[in-house]
Order: sequence, then structure tokens, then C-alpha cells
Amino acid sequence: MLIAARSPELTRSTEDYLKTIFELESTSGAAQTSAIADALAVAPASVSEMVKRLSETGLLAHVPYKGVQLTEGGKRAALRMVRRHRILETYLTSKLGYDWDSVHQEAERLEHAVSDGLIERMAMALGNPRHDPHGAPIPTPAGYIEEEELVALSEVPEGEAAELRRVSDKDPELLRYLASLGLKPGVTIEVGVRQPFRGPLAVRVVGPTPREQVIGHELAAVLFCEIVTKEAG
Repeated sequence: MLIAARSPELTRSTEDYLKTIFELESTSGAAQTSAIADALAVAPASVSEMVKRLSETGLLAHVPYKGVQLTEGGKRAALRMVRRHRILETYLTSKLGYDWDSVHQEAERLEHAVSDGLIERMAMALGNPRHDPHGAPIPTPAGYIEEEELVALSEVPEGEAAELRRVSDKDPELLRYLASLGLKPGVTIEVGVRQPFRGPLAVRVVGPTPREQVIGHELAAVLFCEIVTKEAG
């Protein structure tokens, strides 16, 4: 499966639909009309019409009682857009000094206009990164995307340590708040006491100047981590 393979020209709207469906599929296995409508802020009727059109062109397939899934052709087109978006976010932060809370919208605008050649030059200038600033894996030019086994911080047991690996890039206010707490991909978090009934949990952000924090369950549920073995002593 090659992202770089030539495919029919797609409209901006079609590219947005395919990328959104890929993201929903990644978390739910299939994309329902209501979820697509919410993600794109459009009417369900508009989604139904576009889904019908994309199915007729062979980019989508219906999954009974679940929604739609991308076909191989649809996934190839979606991964091409995902790669563009995440390379752009990385380039904007690493080379142009953008904050991580402002690059999503910039990348949304640019991803439809830049050429594949420019994206590959950006990737080379960055050293071919594997993840974007928010920890999301960047598809390779050959169409491979790393499957990661991550767990929400809300599910990390008391007394365990975890490396924060990924957060959503879609809410600038949330990203600014996380930055103020020192919670960016790559930091290690030690989980302390967890209150029952979906209550808050105490955490310690490990680093040169450790920080004690109390995080609500709702926030902890959208911070995706890899559990790590704590060093003895």
C-alpha cells in the first residue's frame, strides 16, 4: 500500500471526510454517520449524501449495524492526508516556532494545498520523525502506520509509572492547560492515590523539578500512556 501512488484527484471535502473516517475507525472500528457529522460539524443528511457518493466510488464500504469503513483505496487516500497533517504540525513547531496548541488549524488549512514533494522535503529536514508534537504516529510514505498499545492515564494502577505518549491536537485550550502542568508527550508520570467513583487522581510529574498534581478523571481519560517499570531505589 503506497501513499505516494497516483490516485484520482479528490476534493478538499472528500479528503476531510476520509481523514475523519480514518480517525474514527482507529478508535471505534467503524464510523457512524452521527460521529462523522459531529467531527466535521455538518448536518447528518450531508454526511449520508457524501457517504453514499464515496461508497459508489469505492472509497468506503458499509459495515452492517456499525457504520462505514475505508476500503484499501480509501485508506490509502486517508493515510496520505494524515501524513501531510502530522508532518506539517511537526514542521511548524520544530522549524517555525509555533506553539503546539496553534498548529492543528494551520495544518488543516495547509494540508490540502501542499504537494507530496514538499511534504517529503519537510520530512527529510525533520529527520523523518515517527510522531507529531502531540504524540500521534506519522504514517510512512509506504503507507505503514505504527499500531500502539496505549492506556489512558485514568486506567494506570496506583503506584505505577507511565510515560505520556499521546494527547489530542484538536482543543487548543486543553493543550495550553496541559503545557502549564508540564504534561507533554515524553514525560513520566507516577500515579498516586486514586479517588473512587471516577474521582480525581494524584500524580507526580517526574523531571529535574518534580511536580505534584491532582487530575480529574475526565482529563486523565484522554491522556494516553505506556506503563513503564519504575527504577528500584
